[in-house]
Amino acid sequence: MEFTLHYLGKTEKFSKKVMLSDLIENENQDRKYICAKVNNKVRELTYQVSYDADIQFLTLADNAAKSAYEPSLRYVIAMAFHNCYPDLKIKFTFNVSRTIGVFLTGSKQVANTAMLIRIRHEIDRIIQEDYPLKRIIVPNDEAARIYDKWGYQDKSDVLQYRPEKTVHLYECDGYLNYMYARMVPSTGYLKSYKIRLYTPGFLVSYPRPECGGQIPEFNESPTYGRTLRESHDWAKIVGVDTVSRINNEIIVGGSSEFINICEARHNRMLAELGQLIEDDISNIRLICVAGPSSSGKTTFANRLRVELLSRGIKPIRISLDDYYLRNDQVPLNEKGEPDLEHIEALDIELFNQNMSDLINGEEVTLPKFDFKTGTRVPGRTLKVGKDEPILIEGIHALNDRMTDSIPKANKFKIFISPQGQVNLDNHNPVSITDLRLIRRMVRDYQFRNSPAEETFSMWAGVRAGEFKWIYPTQEGCDYVFNSYLAYELPCLKKYAVPLLQNISKDSPYFLDAERLLHMLKFFVDMEDKWVPSNSLMREFIGGSCYEE
Repeated sequence: MEFTLHYLGKTEKFSKKVMLSDLIENENQDRKYICAKVNNKVRELTYQVSYDADIQFLTLADNAAKSAYEPSLRYVIAMAFHNCYPDLKIKFTFNVSRTIGVFLTGSKQVANTAMLIRIRHEIDRIIQEDYPLKRIIVPNDEAARIYDKWGYQDKSDVLQYRPEKTVHLYECDGYLNYMYARMVPSTGYLKSYKIRLYTPGFLVSYPRPECGGQIPEFNESPTYGRTLRESHDWAKIVGVDTVSRINNEIIVGGSSEFINICEARHNRMLAELGQLIEDDISNIRLICVAGPSSSGKTTFANRLRVELLSRGIKPIRISLDDYYLRNDQVPLNEKGEPDLEHIEALDIELFNQNMSDLINGEEVTLPKFDFKTGTRVPGRTLKVGKDEPILIEGIHALNDRMTDSIPKANKFKIFISPQGQVNLDNHNPVSITDLRLIRRMVRDYQFRNSPAEETFSMWAGVRAGEFKWIYPTQEGCDYVFNSYLAYELPCLKKYAVPLLQNISKDSPYFLDAERLLHMLKFFVDMEDKWVPSNSLMREFIGGSCYEE
């Protein structure tokens, strides 16, 4: 039966199955095409087409290509460790500066320069040999036997939560592994990477679509890195560092107990934070809170206020949103639209003047931004006392330009973000960014009745703003509040899955929806009636005691 393929500006008819890689044999000598979209579904280049299709070949500048390149690179790194150190177990995490962390587990051997040289040499050798990555489909029970043989107990533990009855293993020169993702055709596609020693393990940089398919410049982030280590250590101690352990905690221990354990950690951090502020309250006049989208900033600011009130400290909340300039005064983005995330969209001079006057004991009439008219009107008139620090929260709250008239000693900076360290298994970490995206998607629907597609459509712009304005300000802050709750993905699942399933196959966001559904399916559903009314989770699912 004849079928028609549209690809790379061509239209051709075929009478028998054709492999995607054969269509670009002459155009892909430099391996720039990593995978392809076939009728809006991502396929490996080894996929054979036998039906009418529109085909888009993807490079590393495309998000979907990263979703094949990055897990394939993890595969080769795991293979290199197996070849060089067969008795050594490793664990991958997403880490600082958009890297993959590689850490040794259950071993007294430590990462060092000699190990780095040996591993790098073996990775390069595997890539140079250009071994094919062959997909092998096996039943779940056979996959379990293979995992046991290779010492992958962590992978066996996840099998019971897979709705599918088969597993797509990949074989490469005798090595077997599974990365829950589509893969590149052969190891020769993975020439772009950098690996560095980063005690107690290694960091691997790889091409990113937001960098045009190039490897981003490495930026040391000690504060962020320390928070990630603390998150991993806590998850490991409590026993919730993998999906199977989280599921087991819910099934065996019950939702109520698991929720309380996670909330207790937030309570402890808030108490610790409150004590730090109380100890230096004679100097602290401005408490600045910032973090990326869907970090739980609003609920956190409310809970911090209550924590401080319990210590006799009476913070005054002031919103940066009230300092927006008129739209005709705001810088334009690349689309020629007002860029409301740009710092110059705010009246920096007025904000500095108001904060300085308040700290100096003067009475100030604050502005109030009317979003309907796009103009500022007079707001509250305030005069703050010595026991009344000013609490500000917003995208630019940690940017020193917003408060350059305030002495550093008078500012206490807090960075908030969910920095969970959870894995499907040791070789497959769950993306922190995906966690925030699911949070925002659920919240947008719960409170604005916005479909998931609308959230997806804004996400790239949101992420670009975070890299430009938020992440550079996290280093040097006084406290990092990790807003991750280990129970949140089982809790969010029942809200997110219907939204994702409503995205049609011809939507430009279908691939993203498919990826998130693929991740959420491993988590068991969890009853959320025991989530406290003051929990950060309530900011996304509803029922918060702080809702207006």
